[in-house]
Amino acid sequence: MGLISENYNKNLLSKIATNDGHGENSAYFDGWKAYENDPFHPTQNPHGVIQMGLAENQLCFDLIQEWIVNNPKASICTYEGVQDFQDIAIFQDYHGLPEFRKAVARFMEKVRGDRVTFDPERIVMSGGATGAHESLAFCLADPGDAFLVPTPYYPGFDRDLRWRTGVQLFPVVCESYNNFKVTKEALEEAYKKAQESNIKVKGLLINNPSNPLGTILDKETLKDILRFINDKNIHLVCDEIYAATAFSQPSFISISEVMNEVVGCNDDLVHIVYSLSKDLGFPGFRVGIIYSYNDVVVNIARKMSSFGLVSTQTQRLIASMLSDTIFVENFIAKSAMRLSQRHDLFTIGLGQVGITTLKSNAGLFIWMDLRRFLEKSTFDDELKLWHIIINKVKLNVSPGCSFHCSEPGWFRVCFANMDDATMQVALKRIRHFVYLQPSKGVEVATKKQYCRTRSKLEISLSFRRLDDFMNSPHSPMSSPMVQARN
Repeated sequence: MGLISENYNKNLLSKIATNDGHGENSAYFDGWKAYENDPFHPTQNPHGVIQMGLAENQLCFDLIQEWIVNNPKASICTYEGVQDFQDIAIFQDYHGLPEFRKAVARFMEKVRGDRVTFDPERIVMSGGATGAHESLAFCLADPGDAFLVPTPYYPGFDRDLRWRTGVQLFPVVCESYNNFKVTKEALEEAYKKAQESNIKVKGLLINNPSNPLGTILDKETLKDILRFINDKNIHLVCDEIYAATAFSQPSFISISEVMNEVVGCNDDLVHIVYSLSKDLGFPGFRVGIIYSYNDVVVNIARKMSSFGLVSTQTQRLIASMLSDTIFVENFIAKSAMRLSQRHDLFTIGLGQVGITTLKSNAGLFIWMDLRRFLEKSTFDDELKLWHIIINKVKLNVSPGCSFHCSEPGWFRVCFANMDDATMQVALKRIRHFVYLQPSKGVEVATKKQYCRTRSKLEISLSFRRLDDFMNSPHSPMSSPMVQARN
């Protein structure tokens, strides 16, 4: 009956409605489902799955709640703010409330240490960073065109930029021997391979700070990236949604800070995606921002924002909160301090049982190296290990293959979406797992070994059409990165 219904719907509905382009069939989202089916609770379900696959910042809600209590007029649903209810309820201008755009622009400046200014007139609203990325994809590329993306990258990009637009993502292979650094050579190789595959490259997408690595791009790398996109005359989309999560040196550097230092930089090619989901911890508010230096893109993206506006009630609250300079400065400082403390506690706990992580100083997660626990250095074995961690250890961590990592054995682990007690339970489970799961002695490849296999790897990096993207029970295994390694 299910098969008949499925075939019926495929004939009746659109390709977008019936394909797997959303990506829910990936290991990344399977981990969320495992948590939802058996969620950990310290008393009601102490043996349940602990959610460590969700990048949420829950460490500073006490600061938010205190501000809300002390500023009741910021909400139209309070006695102090209800007099503005009608004006806010009927406001429909897709430019957004002027005070909202101004407050967001000032907040973006504060997050970047007041080293750069942002024009409120270039602030375009969207329904979260997801909507912002899709709107930019619609603005910058046609179906079949591609964006280069350094690996490993956030699995949601496959949904955000590809699903409804028909745009392709072409991987820029980054490797562990140099801490997954984005190099000029890797960019040039990816661009060359895309051209050889008759794929039109329209842009480069970077995530800074990186999800899943938790690293930041240094100034010289950002300059190299700007020179690259100007030389190729392609767009640069900079996802900077983790900008305020940098908790130690070196500090975060925005692309907006280095544009003037690159001779001949065409500002029309540069676009920033921002949101309040990570830096403030407000994913449910769906506040996404496009900041483009291209006047035409600003105009078109603003028209497209009609499909995913931020509610005026949310705009008003955010405008009031982010206009409070004392609150903003205190929040940014305390958030960084708490993220640093949590990061250090968690990585020290892992280190005590011999688990290493990529050195990082930003984000809400760490990139954990479990290569020595693999029987064989394959993505099949990575998924086998992941199933043990999910089903036996009861931790939802995300396997590297779901991030299109070029090497098996890496896992993203989120550390800011739980309280201290839950983190200690997670560490206790990891310690128990390590004691029962001795390392397998898998050889970690050197730079020389990568160079020998690089040609074979690159050949398999061509993009799959949207309809074919996730057609297996474990969609990461259909990734071109995975196929190249197995």
